[in-house]
Amino acid sequence: MAEKIEIEKAFSSSQDLICPLCLDIFDEPTILTCGHTFCRKCLKKYDLTHQDIDHMVCPLCREITKLSANRVDDLRLNVSINGCVDDYNAKCGGMNGVLELRPKCTACKLQQDAVSFCRTCNNYICDKCLQPHQYMIMFEDHEIISVEDVIEGKVSIGHQFEKCSIHKQENKDMFCDDCKVRVCLRCVVVGHKVHNIKNQSDFEHELRRKVTALAQQCAAKKAEMEKNIQNIELQRHEVHTAMQKLLDDVSQAYSIKVKELEGNLQDLIEQINELKRSFEDDLNILKSKERQRIKSICSSITLVDNDRLGHLETDSLSAHNLICDELGAMLKEVTDRTTAEVITKKAQEKRLNPGDKSCLDLGCISGSDPKLEIMKCIDLRGQIIGMTAYTHTSVAIVYGGNARGIDIIDTAGGTERYTNIPHDVGYEDIGIQRDGASCVSTGRTEAHVYSPDGSRKATINVSGTGYYLTLNRSPSNEILIANAANKVYIYDPTGSTLKHTVPTKHRTWQVSSTRLGLIVTSSCYFTNPSVVTVYDRDGNAGESLQAPQDVYLYAAVDEQDRVYIASVDKKNRKVVIRLYDLDGLNLKERIEFNALDMTLGWDWCYLVSLSPDLLAFASGKKLYFIKVLL
Repeated sequence: MAEKIEIEKAFSSSQDLICPLCLDIFDEPTILTCGHTFCRKCLKKYDLTHQDIDHMVCPLCREITKLSANRVDDLRLNVSINGCVDDYNAKCGGMNGVLELRPKCTACKLQQDAVSFCRTCNNYICDKCLQPHQYMIMFEDHEIISVEDVIEGKVSIGHQFEKCSIHKQENKDMFCDDCKVRVCLRCVVVGHKVHNIKNQSDFEHELRRKVTALAQQCAAKKAEMEKNIQNIELQRHEVHTAMQKLLDDVSQAYSIKVKELEGNLQDLIEQINELKRSFEDDLNILKSKERQRIKSICSSITLVDNDRLGHLETDSLSAHNLICDELGAMLKEVTDRTTAEVITKKAQEKRLNPGDKSCLDLGCISGSDPKLEIMKCIDLRGQIIGMTAYTHTSVAIVYGGNARGIDIIDTAGGTERYTNIPHDVGYEDIGIQRDGASCVSTGRTEAHVYSPDGSRKATINVSGTGYYLTLNRSPSNEILIANAANKVYIYDPTGSTLKHTVPTKHRTWQVSSTRLGLIVTSSCYFTNPSVVTVYDRDGNAGESLQAPQDVYLYAAVDEQDRVYIASVDKKNRKVVIRLYDLDGLNLKERIEFNALDMTLGWDWCYLVSLSPDLLAFASGKKLYFIKVLL
């Protein structure tokens, strides 16, 4: 009897040991900051859907519990409840011992074992109470389920109504949705009259429908996400296929270029071998001639160097005398000590003219985003009237007016005066050669060439009545000169010889040269519309690139013979830079770069290529170093 009482007490107390999430006896009861307790495994499942936040919201009261790096594992165990669970398990024979107890009838006072459960009455019923539920008309709509099914877990009966702690005889069969608590009917009348009240059974049915709907939505969402994952993997395969094709295309392009280079190599080797044979033949001929001369001299001296000369007849003496004269003449001939050196010099002068680097270009990956970025904007100390590349990271700036002089400015903003030439002269433009020599213009007709140590090497006088001389140098160190006339002057690196005068269709203000010797001219603001034209050394011209009215063009050629052109819009005060490739004597647009926010001081602008990925642009009192991202 005592054992039965203990079991019944355990059954009633087990209701306080139920986890609100899994509705089973607590397993590792874990307490939140708010004081509510749940199974640790239930909290871990609940936390799986909230991994993106650093806290947990209590499923009951919505209060926040901060989580550490280990999240649920670092939460405190509810020692009190854990002890009660251990006591309960010891008395009832395990976590599921409560299911082995047969509940008592709650519909009558006999307290007999229940055989069924009425969902409508929400009561366990014994045999005697089951009979009226089966036969009386008033109970014909009641839903009866077997206790065996409840014990075996085949059906769930939900919660039994609790007695109200205030109104002892009343069941808590109502649910206040505002307060989120179960209440009895009298409590509704007294304290929850204006609240949203639901019947407990209706609330449970509604909750079940909600859970069912959510479960269906979860299943549908899961199916949708699984399908999306499959699609992601499919797209991954497509990406890998595309990248493999790209790799194959690059490899194929590489193989083609290698074959072309190997063919080019064999051609060059054959040409070199042919030159070698030619030089060998020339040297052998020269050698043969010298040996023949030696043989002739030896033969002659053998004939005349004879002890019997005094006994010779008159004719013999005359013959020997003639031979002596011939031998004397041969000996007077100057020995050719230079022809071999000339042949050697010719051999040494043979050079490999490197092919256009673009022929080694395997191509570029399409879909990239070429753009320009301003690395540095520098305020100049005066008005710029000339600019040229000094190194791969610096420019030489020529100032006019009171600020006259020449500064060297680098990409970091460092500035120093250029003192390799006299500084008390008003210069108009400057060109810097590879060896450090410089060419500076001092007016409309005159320019001076200075050696790296500052001594003057030559003076260039240009005829004509153009504007002041603008300067540049070619990749082979020639001096390029323009003076806003219809000509371009090309001098050798020393400035002493005028090699070419190239006639131009338009007035030329700025001039550049490619490695193959083509001339790229800009009319800048001297013509409207402004044009850029490409010429060969004979004056043959390609089709001019023409700008709209009041837009001026400034061109620069980089180390790879690509042409950058800055279009300066006079009215809107904006600059657009484009990249062109050379197609014979014509320009083929390749890229229009993003617009840059640059201040235009006036119409005179300068564009210089310092390296394949660095430009310098200047106008008025502003200098910009621009990074090229291809």
